[in-house]
Amino acid sequence: MSTSSFRPGLLEGQVAIVSGAGSGIGRVTALELASLGAEVIICGRRPEPIAETAALDPNGRIHAEVADIREESDVERFLDVVLDRHEKVDLLVNNAGGQFLAPAEAITPKGFRTVIRLNVEGTWLMTHGVATRSMIPNGGGKVVSITLSPHNGQPGMAHSSAARAAVENLMRVLSIEWARFNIKLNAIAAGQIATEVFRTKYPQEVVSQMENTVPLGRLGTPEEIAGTISYLASPAGDFVSGTVLTVDGARDNWIGPFPPKEIAGDDGVMVAEQRK
Repeated sequence: MSTSSFRPGLLEGQVAIVSGAGSGIGRVTALELASLGAEVIICGRRPEPIAETAALDPNGRIHAEVADIREESDVERFLDVVLDRHEKVDLLVNNAGGQFLAPAEAITPKGFRTVIRLNVEGTWLMTHGVATRSMIPNGGGKVVSITLSPHNGQPGMAHSSAARAAVENLMRVLSIEWARFNIKLNAIAAGQIATEVFRTKYPQEVVSQMENTVPLGRLGTPEEIAGTISYLASPAGDFVSGTVLTVDGARDNWIGPFPPKEIAGDDGVMVAEQRK
């Protein structure tokens, strides 16, 4: 069942690519775009997860292709397949990415390069390839890249913080350069999202406390990120370009609830300290 808040057929006739669509935000986004009528080509390094995503689509609009976005030759081969079948790409969602939790002093040069290569170089290869081979010749398109919030730096994520900042600025500069081709590029800085990877791959101490860091008092859902992507893909998003939409329950602005417990009464209303 679609969770879309948009009308059926909204993206009818459009072709979308979603990378890293074997689980989480990528999977939900692919299903959402397909429910709105788009033909969706998804990619990932392993065949089984993306095949599972495609099998969840009752209308057969999701097509899975194995591709490693870090490899230029693989991106070229993947785009050959997509353009041979569909002739154009209207929307690219750069969702593939990854990192590992580690203190900065423990991150090796190899580990740092691995994260940069996947998140930055992979995003560049996909974006550049889709733009030069389809969007520029065909008069336009949209690119949405998933990054991270909060923006004030995430301890234990030095490599990823650097990579995601690079992606956001890449979207900004390309939105200027490629405006003349009618290509709109944006980033979505996703906050603390309750994906399976987050719930199962991160330390449980971190997982159990994370919602307490969000002013709204809960984790976000993949559907909420997918809905934002659908908005940008729709005609309502046609004048949105070169920006970062932060979807994180206000976590980028403040950590935890307000007022803090230390200055709140039993009913949650802030009280002033009595001064003598």
